[in-house]
Amino acid sequence: MHAREVRAAVTALGRGWLSFDELVRTTTLPRRTVEELLDDLADDVERDGGLLRLRPDTVTAHHERVGTAAAVPSGLRDEIGGHLDAVPPPLPALDHVQATPDTVLHRARWLDEQYDLRHARLLFLGDHDLTSLAVHALRGEADVTVVDVDDRVLEHIDTRSGGAVRTVHADLRYGLPLAVTGTADVVFSDPPYTPEGMTLFASRAIECLADRAGRVVLAYGYSHRHPTLGHQVQRALSGLGLTFEAILPGFHRYAGAQAIGSAADLYVCQPTARARKKKRGAGQAIYTHGPRSVEATHTPERVRAGLLSIAGEDGSPVEERGPDWTAPAPVPEGTAVAVDLSGDPGPWLVRVLLAVNAGRAALLVPNAHPDLADAAGQRALTELLAPKYRLRLLRSTPDNTHAVVLAETPDAGDADTGTRRLRPVWTRAHGRLGNLLPRVPDDLADLRLVDVPRHKIARLLRASGPGG
Repeated sequence: MHAREVRAAVTALGRGWLSFDELVRTTTLPRRTVEELLDDLADDVERDGGLLRLRPDTVTAHHERVGTAAAVPSGLRDEIGGHLDAVPPPLPALDHVQATPDTVLHRARWLDEQYDLRHARLLFLGDHDLTSLAVHALRGEADVTVVDVDDRVLEHIDTRSGGAVRTVHADLRYGLPLAVTGTADVVFSDPPYTPEGMTLFASRAIECLADRAGRVVLAYGYSHRHPTLGHQVQRALSGLGLTFEAILPGFHRYAGAQAIGSAADLYVCQPTARARKKKRGAGQAIYTHGPRSVEATHTPERVRAGLLSIAGEDGSPVEERGPDWTAPAPVPEGTAVAVDLSGDPGPWLVRVLLAVNAGRAALLVPNAHPDLADAAGQRALTELLAPKYRLRLLRSTPDNTHAVVLAETPDAGDADTGTRRLRPVWTRAHGRLGNLLPRVPDDLADLRLVDVPRHKIARLLRASGPGG
């Protein structure tokens, strides 16, 4: 984790004789850490009274061992710009302002200089800025994972990295997939800049860390005209048990966000023992605008009543559910399920349909939901859920700003052989794919179906078809 300081120590010891005190000052490492480093170097350190140096014949080997920051490939800045030009636009319901290509390159270089990315596992919580692709281009051997709610961004990263960057779907408001919990050495995130958003993303970042030696690296900006906002966020982060190792002012630049000067600081945080024990959680309202903003209104009662009426129109009793798809929730036999997804930014619908096992389910979504907006989207949704449900898409229902997706279990003979073969998987969306499928790609084996990026779910479906 202390790659920069350890590299400095090896360089200093390799140059010639110096005292222990000089080594501490050179590296900025605590005395005990320097002692541990010297113990690790063992007999490769020569001593002359109070002076120390590396044995000359070992210097090259130790430089190779600790490595150096990667050289920036020619044209990388333009490559990053190309990735950003092609990234899908942000979902309207999610706060995001694009970082500049220079900032994305600056982030990647800083991470590589600060941490030994040959060995440290790096995880991004949200990555519409595509910093993961910059890290991959700079340090190809790095172990990089991206967790994001936007399936389009995950597909873009997967395609552009050739599958080298692992992609996992999650909405952090509802928790983390077990497959990424406790797996990272460094977590990077550029969260929504509300106190609620910063608290949620930081708490999930802590959950991702393998141990307290890890670091949480965050972008956060606020207007200097409103220091109270900065104080609220810093107090919230401190309340999570994070200590500020560094705050680098003006580190990030954005194409927008003029209210905060189109810039944000870099927060380097270390978790304390309290951070590992603190119970964490947050509500859905974390954004500054849209249906899940901190000031959003609730679904009108008449719309809710219309949803319940549609769900129970066959005479079944109706059970209302929230949008959380992260854990199995059995449905009593013969009971219909109604789910209000009016705040869905886009990705929730597929996950809830995969998670809910009911003979009949009615889901309320915005009328302009991307899965319903055109014939291609409707066809893709219907095909993706075919192993589990037959869908009816009721536009402008119960009113002209909402739609209802009615899902019903198909008759046994309605599906082709391939989709019938997948039905046991599609109806067990919370089981590990490695346990459910005889052949599954390594990067999916420890994921549940609800954690898999949508384009990879479609790939599994295609693989089950004729010739698959």
